[in-house]
Amino acid sequence: MDLELSKADVAFRDGLREVFLGAVPEDIRRRTALGETTREDIVTSQRILNENGLAVPHWPQEWGGRGWTPTQSHLYSSELQRNSVPQPLAFNVSMVGPIIAEFGNEEQKRQFLPATANLDIWWSQGFSEPEAGSDLAGLRTTARRDGDHYVLNGQKTWTTLGQYGDWMFVLARTDPDAPRKQQGLSFLLLDLTTPGIERRPIKLIDGSAEVNEFFFDDVRIPLENLVGEENKGWSYAKFLLGNERNGIAQVGTGQRIYADLAAASADIPTEDGPLADDPQFRTSLHTAKTALLALEATQLRVTAASENGKASPVSSLLKMEGTQALQELIKLRMRAAGSDGMLLDTEAEVVASEAAAVAATQYLNQRKLSIFGGSNEIQRGVIAKTILGL
Repeated sequence: MDLELSKADVAFRDGLREVFLGAVPEDIRRRTALGETTREDIVTSQRILNENGLAVPHWPQEWGGRGWTPTQSHLYSSELQRNSVPQPLAFNVSMVGPIIAEFGNEEQKRQFLPATANLDIWWSQGFSEPEAGSDLAGLRTTARRDGDHYVLNGQKTWTTLGQYGDWMFVLARTDPDAPRKQQGLSFLLLDLTTPGIERRPIKLIDGSAEVNEFFFDDVRIPLENLVGEENKGWSYAKFLLGNERNGIAQVGTGQRIYADLAAASADIPTEDGPLADDPQFRTSLHTAKTALLALEATQLRVTAASENGKASPVSSLLKMEGTQALQELIKLRMRAAGSDGMLLDTEAEVVASEAAAVAATQYLNQRKLSIFGGSNEIQRGVIAKTILGL
């Protein structure tokens, strides 16, 4: 694979940078680089991107897509991450939006797609349950038909940013007697103002509460909020998860962290000289760079293979290796921060630099990368079955 960009691709990349660096406010990009993006930052930046035709470039063209080549799509994702622009909300643009565009009816497309692209609706993901996370097909939440509604009962958990959600896309069991657990699941759209819903925050090890659990007690969902066919939800979920795992790799974010570390380590003193001269640190940094180069090539392959609604099984490999590489870089950033990196942003006064002060918080928070979106242990099983044929 030729990783050198053509003149046309360079011009395309430079055009993206004009928007990312010129239209998105610098304070938003600074907070994003520090891992402190706010809800308002996400909404503001996505609406700026949507205004410039850059919020949902991978959607069908009649709904805001751009018809880009796989290389252009790759450049878009990488440049967003490298320039610390908040990612368009993944639940909207990479998950439910493509599902509705591909499998929804015309009324659903008209009702939801423009609002989803502009973040007028904040979507939440209703997939994981206390006993069905990586093994999603084992979910127990049920949706029973009752007249012109489904009646939803059960629980969803680890709902990232669910405290902001306006609507939720829910995977629920509509046929409890199906012969296989992957069968009998349906993909439903739920207005979160519907009676019978309780949401509770879950406090995490880094002190934040970015995930939530939802409880459903006889929640009524109109039949017209079924996406696609009843009991075909597992097929839609697999398509969605392929997009999610590709995005979780965050290769561009890893490249930005690597560049920051390589530059900063020359000015970080140790007992034996600059940190950049430490053999162990230098070896770890170069190992990370090699991994990022391999991941970039793999991401191009996955992007090409995922066209026309076909999820690539290589997305599991990309998710697994990408999250591991990013966690290693974040670990190196903790080492570079030294004792200042142990400072947590609590009520106590923080005297370290901004980057050092958030190092520990980010390190703790990013332990999640190898768990959500299908744990890396589960991805190894997927790779063994779908790629290696074991």
